[in-house]
Amino acid sequence: MSHTAAARPEEIRHSFADVNGVRIHYASAGVDAATAGSSGAADRAAAGAGAAAAAAAGGSAADAAPGASRLIIFLHGFPEFWYAWREQLVEFGRDYFAVAPDMRGYNLSSKPAEIERYEIGQLVGDVRALVEHLQPSHAGAKSCVLVGHDWGGVVAWAAAIACPEVVEKLVIINSPHPAIFQRELAENPAQQQASQYMLVFRSPEAEAMLSANNFALFQEGILGEGLRRGYFTEADRRAYVEAWSQPGALTGGLNYYRAAKIGPSTGASDEASHMRLNFPSLDVKAPTLVIWGEKDPYLLTGNLNGLDQYVRNLRVERIPDGTHWVVHEKPALVSSLIRGFLES
Repeated sequence: MSHTAAARPEEIRHSFADVNGVRIHYASAGVDAATAGSSGAADRAAAGAGAAAAAAAGGSAADAAPGASRLIIFLHGFPEFWYAWREQLVEFGRDYFAVAPDMRGYNLSSKPAEIERYEIGQLVGDVRALVEHLQPSHAGAKSCVLVGHDWGGVVAWAAAIACPEVVEKLVIINSPHPAIFQRELAENPAQQQASQYMLVFRSPEAEAMLSANNFALFQEGILGEGLRRGYFTEADRRAYVEAWSQPGALTGGLNYYRAAKIGPSTGASDEASHMRLNFPSLDVKAPTLVIWGEKDPYLLTGNLNGLDQYVRNLRVERIPDGTHWVVHEKPALVSSLIRGFLES
């Protein structure tokens, strides 16, 4: 599967789901998506606000309604949007109903103003409600394969812990288990240093700094290497800038950090500088694949140590030359690892 090959227009569609008190935009691919009807001109016009992404991915705007195919949901991280999974939508749309939402706060989805509406329980609620929305006819079998990267991985871990009946298999890409990350922030000076950016993202100055000069820091830090090496295109760059420029989208993404109060300790009397999950257990019941780019400068490989204490059925695939952005650097390898896990 070529990284730069665009999907055929009929392969990726755009839809909306009113769930859990927010409106979630999602892209989808699969046999069921192709047979779906339209929910009307208003949804199509709203989806058209992501024109650069649709054009770059070869997508079109039409509502999708799943039928009998197995459901696989891909959750993006910060500061991305559904488009991060465009290659996987096409790949897994061959034999799944493949869905990649814009998480709440991002791109075309709702962007609540209140920080508390980005707490982890709300985000897990979005996943549960989206699964229910996508499989209304499968009473007693409302579950999915859940894939998450970065913040999408944080939400995926939490969903698998809190709602085991919803997650039949779990795939995590460069995103730490909450208990392991709490340990690393408390005990590992290298992870404490690598996580200093989280404190910046929680600050009132974050929006101005990150949006300056047409999102120059994002353009270089996330897209720059890919543009130089050819795994991002100019069309990709335009799509990302358009998504970052959606009103309220930058603040929405930053509010994940603010709501979680996540990051290294500042030595001050702030409440908690780690993810707060009020669950009786942090064990994961679903069979789990963890893919980790070992050159990730933000989330270090110490986050893999002791993971088997919380995940009873665990497979770890290390990619020595992959970074935090391994989904973009090696999309065919990532898809192959996911497919091998799902078929095992």
